[in-house]
Amino acid sequence: MIRIGLIRERKKLPDERVALSPKQCAYIMANDPNIKIVVEPSPSRCFSDQAYSGLGVELSSDLSDCDILMGIKEVPAEFLIPGKTYFFFSHTKKKQPHNQHLMHALIEKNIRMIDYECITYSDEQRILGFGLFAGIVGAHNGLRTYGKKFGKYELPAAHEVKDYKELIDAYQYLKLPNIKIVMTGSGKVAAGVLDVFTRLDIEAVEPSDFLTHEYEYPVFTHLKGASLYARKDNDLFHRDDFHAHPEAYKCLFSSYVHQADVLMNGIYWEKKIARLFEKPDIRRNDWRLNVISDITCDTDGSVPINVGSSTIADPVYGIERATMQRTVPYQHTKDIIDVMAVDNLPNELPRDASEYFGQHLDKYILPELLKPESEILKRATICEHGKLTKRYEYLSDYAY
Repeated sequence: MIRIGLIRERKKLPDERVALSPKQCAYIMANDPNIKIVVEPSPSRCFSDQAYSGLGVELSSDLSDCDILMGIKEVPAEFLIPGKTYFFFSHTKKKQPHNQHLMHALIEKNIRMIDYECITYSDEQRILGFGLFAGIVGAHNGLRTYGKKFGKYELPAAHEVKDYKELIDAYQYLKLPNIKIVMTGSGKVAAGVLDVFTRLDIEAVEPSDFLTHEYEYPVFTHLKGASLYARKDNDLFHRDDFHAHPEAYKCLFSSYVHQADVLMNGIYWEKKIARLFEKPDIRRNDWRLNVISDITCDTDGSVPINVGSSTIADPVYGIERATMQRTVPYQHTKDIIDVMAVDNLPNELPRDASEYFGQHLDKYILPELLKPESEILKRATICEHGKLTKRYEYLSDYAY
């Protein structure tokens, strides 16, 4: 039997999400006698301790006898139990400086670290994640910011409603002005953005039309692949070549800054990939973008005027175009760009996001845990036995 412990989130401003809901825990144990789930009590989880215990799920503050420990956000180093297998988003694969201490602790404490972000099929397609709800909340927040900045309409904050259904109810009577939105990215994040756009009757238009037309109704265009990147030497795009040599590609986004009111940014980004624009670009006379919802949320990343993550309670800050300095948001002026840069967007709808995540965890990952050997889990294992796995040896200068 495998004993799985659902750990309490311990980062400052604790995340309310959890890997499995009470109903999912009860269902899994009822249908698989090889799995036992124990839940560490938490005062901040979106599902109460009583919701678990009421369905017969054991609560315990001591998870030392569990084989596998599952959380969501990074586990503070002092709370890591040596020799265990952990699942959580470690945010170490890009050598994030703020988590180097955590990486050292994972090695020193002989942790088998399986990172949700690294759980993929052989073609690198991710299996688990909260991208759908990052896209949903990111799109909602971007539209809410635009309405609040210009006094056009009002929307509730996502974290103020019970669930996504209640958020959808708020859309029923909202008629948006004729804003033009450009969205970037693909995958689950894009699916979440598109879901919100569909519910609010925001019409899709081709990139070429977006650049040459104005509309009497709200529209968006979707940039990804060949519509967003091209090789510097021949202006062509090949997906495999782009992933292998991103530094050989330029970004085509600059053509849209004078035609879009709002940017919903959902692309994956790393340092070798060209940014959407550079900081001096915001001083262009033809600059039109008023609101940027940086769903990807890499500080000084694909959106260079992302000067740091914001919070769910205070999600937006302004950037003055003339000085590039951070300032108060929601000022009714085009001289200030409002940036939404929350880095844990799904936590605004924690119950929906947790149930969605748990559904995929149950369906695709728990069966892998019961196999003698799993290629899927092997690919996602950053370290074990006190050292990096071969796939992640590129982290050596960061991990040791």
